[in-house]
Amino acid sequence: MAEKREMLYEGKAKKVFVTSEPELIWIEFKDDATAFDGVKKERIDEKGALNNSISTLLFEMLEREGVETQMVRKLSGTEMLAKKLEIIPVEVIVRNFATGSLSKRLGIEEGKELSPTVLEFCLKDDELHDPMLNRYHIFAMDFAAPEELAEMEKQALRINGILAPYLLEKGITLVDFKLEFGRYRDRIILGDEITPDTCRFWNTGTMFTIFLRIS
Repeated sequence: MAEKREMLYEGKAKKVFVTSEPELIWIEFKDDATAFDGVKKERIDEKGALNNSISTLLFEMLEREGVETQMVRKLSGTEMLAKKLEIIPVEVIVRNFATGSLSKRLGIEEGKELSPTVLEFCLKDDELHDPMLNRYHIFAMDFAAPEELAEMEKQALRINGILAPYLLEKGITLVDFKLEFGRYRDRIILGDEITPDTCRFWNTGTMFTIFLRIS
C-alpha cells in the first residue's frame, strides 16, 4: 500500500503529498473556503470531509459510466489516494445556463438555458485571475495539443451528459462547472475534484444538503 510522504504543494482547497508509489499522490481536503482568487478566506467546519465525500461519490459514478478519473480510492473522511497527473493548465468551463460572468460579458438574460451546452476555457492561474483562453491561445502557448483539447472537450460534454440528468433527478440543477484534466501515461483523464467549490447549482441550499441529496 502507498505510504504518505512529504507535502508536494498546498492549494486553496487541498494539500497534496507524494507517496511511496511514484504514480500515486495523497490528497487531503481542507476546511478552508476562499473567494476572489484566494483573497477572501474563511474556515467552514466539515467542508473538507463533505467535499471529499461528494467528489468520491461523483467520481465513482463517472467511473461506472466509463469515464476515467484521477481517484484511486477514498482513504479517510478528508483524504483520497489519486493518480499523479501532469495537469494541463487549462480549465474547461461547462455552461448549461447563462449566469454570472457569461451573462455580463454577452448581455444574455440571467438564467437562460443554453442549447447547445457552451464550453469555455480559462488559464489556471490565480495571479492572472484565470483569464479566458481560446484554442489559438492554447495551441500557441503549447498548453495542449489539438488532439488533447479535442479529447478534453469530448470528455467534458460526456461528463455533463452524465452529471446533469443524475443531479436533476435529485432536485439539483447543474448550472455550470469547471473541470481539470491531466496526462496519465498515454491518456487524458479527469483530475482535481467535482464539488460545490467547482460547480454552481440551483435548488440546493447548504453543501450538507447537496451531499444528502446525491448520496
